[in-house]
Amino acid sequence: MTADTKFEAGLAGVLPLTAAVNEAGRLTIGGCDAVELARQFGTPLYVFDEADLRARCRELRGEFEARLPDVLVLYASKAYIGRALANLIADEGLGLDVVAAGELAVARAAEFPIERVYMHGNNKARSEIEEAVRAGVGRIVIDNFLDIDAVDEVAREAGRRQPVLLRITPDVDPHTHSHITTGVIDSKFGLPLAGGQAEEALRRALRATGLEVVGLHCHIGSQLFETGPYVEAIEKTLAFGAEMVRKHGLPLREFSPGGGIGLQYVRDEAPPPVSAFAEAIAGAVKAACERHGLPVPKVVIEPGRSVVGRAGVALYTVGARKEIPGVRTYVAVDGGMADNIRPAIYGSRYEALAAARPLAAAEETVTIAGKYCESGDVLVRDVALPRLETGEVLAVPASGAYCLAMASNYNGALKPPIVFVRDGRARLVRRRETYADLMATEVD
Repeated sequence: MTADTKFEAGLAGVLPLTAAVNEAGRLTIGGCDAVELARQFGTPLYVFDEADLRARCRELRGEFEARLPDVLVLYASKAYIGRALANLIADEGLGLDVVAAGELAVARAAEFPIERVYMHGNNKARSEIEEAVRAGVGRIVIDNFLDIDAVDEVAREAGRRQPVLLRITPDVDPHTHSHITTGVIDSKFGLPLAGGQAEEALRRALRATGLEVVGLHCHIGSQLFETGPYVEAIEKTLAFGAEMVRKHGLPLREFSPGGGIGLQYVRDEAPPPVSAFAEAIAGAVKAACERHGLPVPKVVIEPGRSVVGRAGVALYTVGARKEIPGVRTYVAVDGGMADNIRPAIYGSRYEALAAARPLAAAEETVTIAGKYCESGDVLVRDVALPRLETGEVLAVPASGAYCLAMASNYNGALKPPIVFVRDGRARLVRRRETYADLMATEVD
């Protein structure tokens, strides 16, 4: 049976598309029994539903391509990237947004179509710029004045003109967590419209013989649940673009309103559907272009968590239990902030399920704690679950984005393995780290 017929609607919204319950009453993902996956690969374990990943890619492409004459969907690889995922993203026709040379190295190792790779970053090292230019990335996004000089010099030394976008800070509040707000004036990212910095940067970039300015970029934040901030940012940025076309001859062939489409993490907080974001963004671009007398440029969208977030489920093994009468009951698992630091730094909320009995009635409210030496190492606060026993497998849905990308070796933790599941088969795409891996970079 499907997740829609087995799980109540709110919980189905955070689980992968293929999540179901088998005849044994256990959670399955991609036709694979979650308890058996934990037994085979150990825990913590990250499981990605390949069918869900592909469906998200197709949905994003379909919704935006239906509304815009020329559009490119880039996957924001900072959410999580590996060779297997890069291959899937390429297969689905998306491009790749990278923010550092390490992400570019993964893309190159996967032989990702380099012309569909865009390089971002607010403090690109010269070596990173050199790697990007030599590789032939499709675009470099200029974030500051230093970028202009550095990319120009590297491109001229390489004997080419590097296509670039200028990232504008439109001073729009996206109404999200302060740590993932990027479009306000007090941000480390982008060239502010206020004070004339963006215009001065554009003048310099247009004069640089190693740069081919093809358009503008803005990004206002992540985990957005409202479409209004996109509309405001698009209007501000394209109004500026129209002025720059008139004053400086800006060739506004391409425009990116960034990414940030929200993901459902808990059953009672669902964002608008992708279609609503596509409608708002496409409508705002067309309206602004008509208002300012511009042809509609190529539009580049950069979703990250909305591609991988729901597809990923983290599996843990339950360990110790601590009951504090009248206060709280803690249930500890064998993972935590070393593989998912989001609750500690963002106060992020998650759901949790007993993988062997996901439909069992709740018997108590507990807090799921990690195993690491920090009081803030808590994965899920105050979640209603059946009474968990030591050794049970606990599933935490919507774990596909930013958990693995920000994983660490805190307390000597070994980063977890990753499996892709599809049609009842599990494919190991990253093994668990070993103690030898921990010490591989040590120098005697």
